[in-house]
Amino acid sequence: MPLPPFEDVVARHGPTVLRVCRALLGWERAEDAWAETFLAALKAYPDLPSGSNVEAWLVTIARRKAIDQHRATVRQPVPLPDLPDRPAVDRYPVETDRDLWQALAELPFKQREAVTYHYLAGLPYLEVAQILGNSTDAARRAAADGIKTLRHTYLKDQP
Repeated sequence: MPLPPFEDVVARHGPTVLRVCRALLGWERAEDAWAETFLAALKAYPDLPSGSNVEAWLVTIARRKAIDQHRATVRQPVPLPDLPDRPAVDRYPVETDRDLWQALAELPFKQREAVTYHYLAGLPYLEVAQILGNSTDAARRAAADGIKTLRHTYLKDQP
């Protein structure tokens, strides 16, 4: 029996994977792990043997992504009691910040992909490179160029 289209897999098993991610990481970090799970699954899905237990496979990937996120969080620096020089901003742009989303949309596609996968999906450059089909250095460079362009076009209009 052939595997169903990946879109059907996401629709059918997405809620289960999200529940697993929430249980392992908490509500706030679950969506990142969910997205990383399906990015990894999308890459490996064509090679999945027919008749495989897709749900168990996805839960296994989600578990590994949750462990990766947990380890990354444990390695985070300890905050100092001093206040930062400027107020912190949310890690991700809110949907109401249309100017930032527009600036992101205007990036060349490879830069937009690299910025999205690394900064929004949280994937390491090695995985970004694999998704883009290039080297780690090229993925890092595309992301750096994209961030530089975003800083120039987006931040120049900020107070």
